[in-house]
Amino acid sequence: MKNCLFKIVSLLLVAALFFSVNPVRVHATGSLLDQINQAEQQKQQAEQQKEQAVGERDDKKNELNQLQFQQGTLKAQLTSFNATLEEENRKYEEILADIADKKAEIEDKKIELADAQATEKEQYETMKKRLQYIYEQPENVYLDMILSSRDFSTFLNIADYIFMISEYDNDMLADYKQTTLEVAAKEAELEKELTDLEALEELSVQEQSRITDLINTTNTFVNEYAVQINDADKELAEIEAEIAQKEAEIKAQEADIEELKKRYEEELRLSQLAQQSASRDISEISFADNDRYLLANLIYCEAGGEPYEGQLAVGAVVINRVLSSRYPDTVYDVIYQRSQFSPAGSGRLALALAKNSATASCYQAADEAMSGVTNVGNCMYFRTPVPGLTGTQIGNHIFY
Repeated sequence: MKNCLFKIVSLLLVAALFFSVNPVRVHATGSLLDQINQAEQQKQQAEQQKEQAVGERDDKKNELNQLQFQQGTLKAQLTSFNATLEEENRKYEEILADIADKKAEIEDKKIELADAQATEKEQYETMKKRLQYIYEQPENVYLDMILSSRDFSTFLNIADYIFMISEYDNDMLADYKQTTLEVAAKEAELEKELTDLEALEELSVQEQSRITDLINTTNTFVNEYAVQINDADKELAEIEAEIAQKEAEIKAQEADIEELKKRYEEELRLSQLAQQSASRDISEISFADNDRYLLANLIYCEAGGEPYEGQLAVGAVVINRVLSSRYPDTVYDVIYQRSQFSPAGSGRLALALAKNSATASCYQAADEAMSGVTNVGNCMYFRTPVPGLTGTQIGNHIFY
């Protein structure tokens, strides 16, 4: 009946453990060493992650510097292209002004040529009329003029006059023709210069178009680099934040490790103190009816797969604590003392109690331990071996 009642209580303990908001931690010293090792591993992992992030940050900074250098080079080229385009625009405006001036000169030359041609034509018509008059008059007109001379001097003057009129007409016609030729030649020269200027205008337009294309292309690259630089800045900021986070984690882990080590040292001190403290004799202990059942199932949870010597050693640790003035004085209170035996805190012991999972060898070890038998002296702790921990090793546990 008592055994059945104990099973019911154990089941209730299982439920309480599963729904408790503050579950009990695993047994003390072994758990602390596990936590220290785990914290050191986490710290090492965080340091590796930080180191990797630092490498990524350096790579990202190099990438960012290269992007900024390339963008700076493009910006310098862009400034040069803009200056070249501005100079080309100035030349283009000068060409347009020269073309306008040249066209005005050509128009002036055309007017001048037309005037020269009109003058030449007028002179030609005048000569033609004079010649026509001469040739249409009777043949003795000039002879009468000569014969009417009063003296030889007048005769010569009349003859010279007639000759001069003829020479004058010829010279004027030649001059007008020459002027017409010169004006026409100048107009042709101006037309050629205009053609050359218009060719320069076309070349200038092409050059402006080429430079504008370069500016647009360079602008596109500059903007693309700006996007890449912005992305790199964001990635760098994320990496810096990750590094800061890892540094904070490492700092917190170092503080945790330091605190855990202090607690571990304190528990070792307490263990040694407990071993040196006053201890009752086994004959002074009054065991409750369910202590054997409880101890056997704890032994099963802690050392069910260990050899019998290991099972007995676990039972001896529990009884050593019951005997010590530093720990509770009942098997139940020792086993369920906060943060001491991990199966009691994790719910495994409650499940084992519910099923009575303890084997015959576990019961035998419990009986021997409760009778005062110990194969580990007055050790108060046990755990899986870790570097730096000394004690008595039995199977996969070290007792200390």
